[in-house]
Amino acid sequence: MANTSSAKKAARQMVRRTEINKARRSRMKSTVKKIEEAIAGGKRDDALAAVRAAEPVLMRSAAKGVIAKKAASRKVSRMVARIKKMPA
Repeated sequence: MANTSSAKKAARQMVRRTEINKARRSRMKSTVKKIEEAIAGGKRDDALAAVRAAEPVLMRSAAKGVIAKKAASRKVSRMVARIKKMPA
């Protein structure tokens, strides 16, 4: 357990940041799941709209350190590539 006042404060901050990061990670996964469902359903327009909504969420997650920046870019790139392969 934390002994110093600074360690106690750090522990409190860590709990708060963990909750925020969990919410960000959950929001990110939900947006990616919407894209996956649209692709699986063959709905190209819905998938494109979902990518437009998900890209800022992914990049914001990367900027906040929830995931790596290259991981976010890779996810967006792969989703867009899968949508481009879909028949129009």
